[in-house]
Amino acid sequence: MEKLNLELYIKNCYILKENERLRKKAKLLNEENQALLSELNQKFSNPTYSKPKNSAITITDHLNLSFNSNPSSSYYNNGEP
Repeated sequence: MEKLNLELYIKNCYILKENERLRKKAKLLNEENQALLSELNQKFSNPTYSKPKNSAITITDHLNLSFNSNPSSSYYNNGEP
């Protein structure tokens, strides 16, 4: 029983470490995504850019970003402070 507990503890530590690594990666990807979106919005809001005649859709509509939430939200930290 003690051996099983130790194995589970080690697996849990590995999962927590991997979770933190993935959380950091997700944060960096989100920051990069936001920077690129801002760059695109600036480019397409430039008055010299001519929008196609039948296009009333913005670049954010095309991208349909659902990853605008803050990485520190409960989704990322599973309710941890």
